[in-house]
Amino acid sequence: MTHILAIDQGTTSSRAILFDSDMKIVTSAQEEFTQHFPQSGWVEHDPADLWSTTVSTCREAIQKAGITANDIAAIGITNQRETTLVWDKKTGEPVHNAIVWQDRRTSEYCRALRDAGHEAMFTKRTGLLLDPYFSGTKLRWILENVEGARERAEAGELLFGTVDSYLIWKMTGGASHVTDATNAARTLMYDIRKGSWSTTICEVLGIPMGMLPQVKDCAADFGMCRAELFGSSLPILGVAGDQQAATVGQACFQPGMLKSTYGTGCFALLNTGDTPVASQNRMLTTIAYQFDGQPTYALEGSIFIAGAVVQWLRDGIKIIRDAAETQALAEQADDGQEVVMVPAFTGLGAPYWNADCRGAIFGLTRGTGAEELARAALQSVGFQTRDLLEAMTADWGGDEKAVLRVDGGMTASDWTMQFLSDIIGAEVDRPQVLETTALGAAWLAGSRAGIYPDMQGFAQSWALEHRFEPRMDNATRNEKHARWKKAVAATMSV
Repeated sequence: MTHILAIDQGTTSSRAILFDSDMKIVTSAQEEFTQHFPQSGWVEHDPADLWSTTVSTCREAIQKAGITANDIAAIGITNQRETTLVWDKKTGEPVHNAIVWQDRRTSEYCRALRDAGHEAMFTKRTGLLLDPYFSGTKLRWILENVEGARERAEAGELLFGTVDSYLIWKMTGGASHVTDATNAARTLMYDIRKGSWSTTICEVLGIPMGMLPQVKDCAADFGMCRAELFGSSLPILGVAGDQQAATVGQACFQPGMLKSTYGTGCFALLNTGDTPVASQNRMLTTIAYQFDGQPTYALEGSIFIAGAVVQWLRDGIKIIRDAAETQALAEQADDGQEVVMVPAFTGLGAPYWNADCRGAIFGLTRGTGAEELARAALQSVGFQTRDLLEAMTADWGGDEKAVLRVDGGMTASDWTMQFLSDIIGAEVDRPQVLETTALGAAWLAGSRAGIYPDMQGFAQSWALEHRFEPRMDNATRNEKHARWKKAVAATMSV
């Protein structure tokens, strides 16, 4: 048993990646699924799609590798966070579509909670802000709006989970209703200091606590996968939310280490050690990972739209056919045009936390074309990252520019990464293994199974592929960022 199967269940696709005993990728499989938008600002997934694509990609990866389940030591799972599911305890049948982390339908309820003076209490316990982003208000919406859901929940008939919990429940045939500390920390219901579900918060939200899963370390025994799924019963030994899994995969194990992942959204995490740092700049305080019951904390900044802006260029306004085209277009853009795109398609995340504003483009001329729009889309990711890092630095302290370790699909673009380095004025390190989210999940499971090295050994294996160094002068950098800040202010004022 020399392989680890990593499941990476994401916002737009499910992936399965097989790693060998040296933590090298053997093979992978990926399958996209449909996004549902019932109303403006609402985003849903069909739970059946999450499950079927997870199973099919795992089977495909195993088949492509020419191995059997008997060659797999364990399964590690990483998942899109905050996405909320409620299902029948006996049948596993969901009562509603999964409400995706991007969904903004509870913005009015969050505003009412803030107006009632509850935000300080929520933030103190969970490290989070009262925003529709998190699971708690999504769960309440399901209980309030799905016929019979509240009564069934209070009768003990329904279970709540984030995507990891739902997959594990299905994989174990209902034997395990569990999650890990990193996913629990994103629900708006978990006290990250006490390490337990908050009865006070659940009372405020009206959540029956019997719905909530058991919380475990990131490397733990989460249950045994049913033999009929892949040909043999396999232990699930590692779980972490996608951004925390990437933090692990980037070996950001020392306080002060910083990573940023560029997928559908962008998420930057700064390891703050064994002490949770309360943000004064609307960053989130969260759990980076947890071993042996001891959490390591992080400051996190969340950008809702990163790679999704490129998807919009492709699927929305159809000026590209493939994401890879954006780099060539950006390189051809007219330097005389300063087009700024604020991709607030589902509101703005950190440090603005404005659920209601929507996207805008500034500086359009008759000469503006696909090239300038592509450049503005890629630049928006760099600008948003700078906003996050400035807020984090203010919270964490220190004058030195930390090296930023990056991963995710957008990091394959040299142009985008060079602009990122230019606009933040710091070095950007791209690792040899870009699949750091899946690697983190694999290492959690593999270390628990005893076939991968310990934390120190894993950190030593991290390898640099390319370091981007800033080339832009300070005056230009600050002028461009000031123009961006004006565009954001104008977007939020509408």
